Amino acid sequence: MISGFIGKTLKRGAIVVVISALSLLGLRIYDTQRGAPLEPWHTFTPHELSIEELDRSSWAQFLKAEDAAFASVRKEVTQKLTPDERIPVNRYFDGSAIYPPNFSQDWNRSYLLEPEGKPVGAAVFLHGLTDSPYSLRHVARQYRDRGFVSVAIRLPGHGTVPAGLTDIEWEDWLAATRLAVREARRQVGPSAPLHLVGFSNGGALALMYALEAIENEKLSRPDRIVLISPMIGITAFARFAGLAALPAILPSFAKAAWLSVLPEFNPFKYNSFPVNGARQSHLLTNALQQKILRLARENRLKDLAPLITFQSVMDFTVSTRAIVSSLYAHLPANGSELVLFDLNRNTKFGPLLNSASDTLLSRMLPAPPRPFRVSIITNASADSSDVVERVTEAGASTETVRDLGLQYPFDVYSLSHVALPFPTSDSLYGLHPDPKESFGINLGAVAARGERGTLIVNLDSLLRMASNPFFSYLIERIDEPLRGTSPVPVQPATK
Repeated sequence: MISGFIGKTLKRGAIVVVISALSLLGLRIYDTQRGAPLEPWHTFTPHELSIEELDRSSWAQFLKAEDAAFASVRKEVTQKLTPDERIPVNRYFDGSAIYPPNFSQDWNRSYLLEPEGKPVGAAVFLHGLTDSPYSLRHVARQYRDRGFVSVAIRLPGHGTVPAGLTDIEWEDWLAATRLAVREARRQVGPSAPLHLVGFSNGGALALMYALEAIENEKLSRPDRIVLISPMIGITAFARFAGLAALPAILPSFAKAAWLSVLPEFNPFKYNSFPVNGARQSHLLTNALQQKILRLARENRLKDLAPLITFQSVMDFTVSTRAIVSSLYAHLPANGSELVLFDLNRNTKFGPLLNSASDTLLSRMLPAPPRPFRVSIITNASADSSDVVERVTEAGASTETVRDLGLQYPFDVYSLSHVALPFPTSDSLYGLHPDPKESFGINLGAVAARGERGTLIVNLDSLLRMASNPFFSYLIERIDEPLRGTSPVPVQPATK
């Protein structure tokens, strides 16, 4: 009798699950049929080298394959655009001011920046998801000016068309990372300093490579790792992103393979985002967290190079908390540092801010002493726009402070995930773009006010902070070991 009751209960439960799944599937199909249709850049996938090919290719061979991928985009997308697709706002229209091949340098492509004279070291630069090598060019130039060879690789699936991310795996990105490190070593030899610099998803790749190098003596170990908004953890939605693409098995519902289908007006970053991109990022961060835990248990993180991580406390893309709990909480005392950019405590948006954001910083950091240095970039006081650096040294419990001579812009309530590697003078993303260089559009300087429904994009994409008013501080901190100096001494904090 009891077994019969249990059987009926399980049967009812199974029916509820099936009905719920079918309902969610129906809603997903309905949702994907709304909005803009798929364009050629959503359906054509250029060829990329396989993992095996990447692992045996030289830098020159990789660039040759990259040339072929861009040539195929021109042939299959640009040259086949219909009249209604040949518009100024389309980055794939060769008559547009934002068409990347028309610039003096197409920053979607991989590049080397070589110093004058013999290099003193090499640095590898790894960009973020949907991004391109453009995003780290300012930091790469700083390394070049300090005598380093800067190797910036275009990760597979990026820089060409958004569809490139529909048929890619995170292991492809890691193989490309290995290739870039091989080229860096070839440029400077086996004993010169090697640095890894990763932004967002590239930060996860830089860290994953460094951890693999601990276990694989054939891989060159980095001497320093710089992480900018690293993707150590992402939102829970990404765990189920693959399920969102299920309707795409049927050709009529191909749009289900996309989380967003948007106009492509950014010359160096995709606006459209395929489900597979979110899925691969989740798989990468999951594998990364597992490797960190395993190596920590084996007491092998002592062999990891010192990290310096720059992170906005407010980040909609990656989990700031995961950087602390899934990475820094497991680090030994190896000279690593976490730099956090706080929200603007003097903002006039105060009453409109999410109440949880006000205490996020204090809730995410463990109490001192900590095995790593913490620097918090924040207002000197709640009623001041002046910015200070509040530092707690590794192993210390007291805080020290120094005035940075910088100010939080009055109309900016926080930085963002995408802002950190760009100065406010960046010609594409800067609040005050440099007029000496033009990419056909200034995405960071837009002050959008008007009627809803007038623009072709959601205002969120334009209002998100796209450059860093504290970039001078970030580049100064990155530059310290390049010029052979230690962190700037600070004074005891006043009570």
